[in-house]
Amino acid sequence: MVAPNQIIFSVFFSLALLMVIQDADAQDANYDEAKVPIYELPNPLLSTDGTKVDSEQSWAKRRVEILQLFKDHVYGALPDTLLKDIRIKSDTIKEVQIELAVGSETGETVTAKLREVKLSLVSDNQPDNQVDLNLLMFLPLNHSNTTPAFLGYNFQGNHTVNASAHITLPTVWNKDRQSVLGTEEHRGSQAGRWPVGLIVSKGFGLVTAYYGDIDPDFDDQFQNGVHGFYPKLQNRPDNWSSIGAWSWGLQRVMDFLESEALIDTSRVALLGHSRLGKTSLWAGATDDRFAIVISNNSGCGGAALARRQYGETVGRINKVFPHWFCEKHKSYNDNENAMPVDQHMLISLIAPRPVYIASAQEDRWADPTGEFLSAFHASPVYEVLGKKGLDIEQPDMPEIEHPIGESVGYHIRSGKHDVTRYDWEQFLKFARRHFE
Repeated sequence: MVAPNQIIFSVFFSLALLMVIQDADAQDANYDEAKVPIYELPNPLLSTDGTKVDSEQSWAKRRVEILQLFKDHVYGALPDTLLKDIRIKSDTIKEVQIELAVGSETGETVTAKLREVKLSLVSDNQPDNQVDLNLLMFLPLNHSNTTPAFLGYNFQGNHTVNASAHITLPTVWNKDRQSVLGTEEHRGSQAGRWPVGLIVSKGFGLVTAYYGDIDPDFDDQFQNGVHGFYPKLQNRPDNWSSIGAWSWGLQRVMDFLESEALIDTSRVALLGHSRLGKTSLWAGATDDRFAIVISNNSGCGGAALARRQYGETVGRINKVFPHWFCEKHKSYNDNENAMPVDQHMLISLIAPRPVYIASAQEDRWADPTGEFLSAFHASPVYEVLGKKGLDIEQPDMPEIEHPIGESVGYHIRSGKHDVTRYDWEQFLKFARRHFE
């Protein structure tokens, strides 16, 4: 048996490894705007044959081109459809009422329904390859199928989202790449990133799951998780990556939600932080069922422009996390200008649906300026589709804690790499504005 103090979740291992690499590269990592190289961004509104995109019809064709480029060069292929022999089974584990704190200062609380559901991906032809994804749901007490909701992965297990003893202790991956049972001491350890009471008090539900259930976050040559269902998508330049698998898992959650009458699946806001912010953007780009897509501090491979080579770069991220992206992406290590795409084009794939990009002032590794510029350069696509993007004429960074934008939203807040209550307040305002 693994002792409680030895159970360290995979995210700690990954972040610790990242810190080691960051320390090693500290002297040559660029944090100076004056040293950002001269670059030219690919134009999302110019097709490969030179045709200018100026209408919804011409964008539809260009969008197919861009999506394929990201599959070929960045995130890898995705299964076109569920294999015929894969079934999604659901089993409600628990449903109880709980009291949630809305804010620590006021003492205000809200009553919510906590529901746990186990989703099982089962293959009739591969009976030993079942993958279970445990959903944790917080719903307003009088919720109905008209209730909007936020959907997003958590890093360390459902029990870390809130300290409620009603939440089942899940299995998670530890630093030794072993699947172990979560512990009582970690209940609510990430609650600061999940102000559930605030979310429910605003009339939203929250659906979350541990991302490691879909694919463990370490390089094992794609032996674990859902990759085993599609072996033909490996050992090729555009192999199915971990970010691709996590994105695919979110789509399977939407399949389940559409089969239930719990929430309004036409009003689901997908969000993610850090590597899961990269995931939310890719999932939102490949599945238009997500009505709003939110990226928080997603950095390189997420919202930040790769060509700026500021903070984390393509070469560094592929060195530390070789499983996140496809093999072809490694050919752009220290060679970002050769990529046929950049991250503003990823954001443009979400158009005309609303998208929100959030940065943190001290999170220089994630390049806040590069995240803002991606939002700015994606905005012309929204304009072609009759929507307002950032609604600014010049790419001037906004003031700290001064959100801007219409269908493309952006803010930069003070502080470090994290998800804060301030971030959530902006996400809730953005979602309410577009959903109402």
